[in-house]
Amino acid sequence: MQNTIQMIKTLLFLILALLTGCVSKPLDDKGLKEFASFPIGGAIEISQVTKDSALRNIIIRNFNSITATSDMKMYAIAPTDSVYNWEKADSLVDFSQRNDLRLFGHTLVWHSGTPRWVFQKASQDSVWLSNFLKIYIQDYVGRYKGKVAAWDVVNEGLETQGGAYRETLWYNKLGKKYIANAFRYAHEADPDADLFYNDFNLERDTAKLNGVLRMIEELKADEVPITGLGVQMHLRMDIPEKLIRESVRKMAATGLKIHFSELDIIFNTHDDSRGGGEQIYSVVTSEMLEQQAQKYEIVAKIYREEVPKEQQFGITFWDFTDRDTWINPFFGLNDWPTIFNKELKPKPAYYGFQKGLAE
Repeated sequence: MQNTIQMIKTLLFLILALLTGCVSKPLDDKGLKEFASFPIGGAIEISQVTKDSALRNIIIRNFNSITATSDMKMYAIAPTDSVYNWEKADSLVDFSQRNDLRLFGHTLVWHSGTPRWVFQKASQDSVWLSNFLKIYIQDYVGRYKGKVAAWDVVNEGLETQGGAYRETLWYNKLGKKYIANAFRYAHEADPDADLFYNDFNLERDTAKLNGVLRMIEELKADEVPITGLGVQMHLRMDIPEKLIRESVRKMAATGLKIHFSELDIIFNTHDDSRGGGEQIYSVVTSEMLEQQAQKYEIVAKIYREEVPKEQQFGITFWDFTDRDTWINPFFGLNDWPTIFNKELKPKPAYYGFQKGLAE
């Protein structure tokens, strides 16, 4: 009797979907990972996951890959001079192995992830900084050899807009060669790990994308062991599908593995700076949520259609619930950018993305 009722419900939904184009209901009870031929991931904070069973259930049901939001950044791993703190990274490794989840390492070198003590020492001695970069990466990657599948070796090495290198501590002290060196050090420590360059706005800033593509060409010409490109995909609803599709096509033409590494989709807007949000919408409507679902569906389709299968490293959501999203505190917004709502229930966006994977 129960099976018959479920079959009738499913049939009614399929009829309704055909008539209305509705994307806000499940195709069936499988998790997202079961609809994809490539890994589906979520970014997590391990201390939160261990305390929150509802969040943990979402991860285990839907994902087969995880990324640490902050627990694996330099300020967390090397909080003080000559002292490593492996506790949270070890916990992530343990959690990933117990639950058969691929662990993605984020990130080895990032200007905003560099602890203050490194700035202080490097200001007086650039040779020390060069030596520290090698020792840190090889100690870190070597510790998790065979346990961390891939790394964002360098994160956001280009300016927010355009194609110029970002003038960070690393660039100003070591020049652009710090990027190539970081990849070489990581490869020496774990030759089997995939090594990514990761950045944002690549899907909508053509000048920045072209800058990244030039950098990749130079790295490959110098036989630098880069194997992947991470495009963060912090999208806005107003970014045209055509532009996203054309940008992803250019990324795939590098031959590198492509990772949609930090996916979310906002309704409001911002200037890419902390506190720089513009609150256009103060209330979210059901119509807006359906439009967001369609956008998530489009993103999944673009990935499937424009990235060759052998280059599909996967899609990862960043803070995949509206309760936990980084968007609101960072930009000073009240937005709804993820696939789960504040009560940790699937939104239309969840089912839109599911549909994009399944078609």
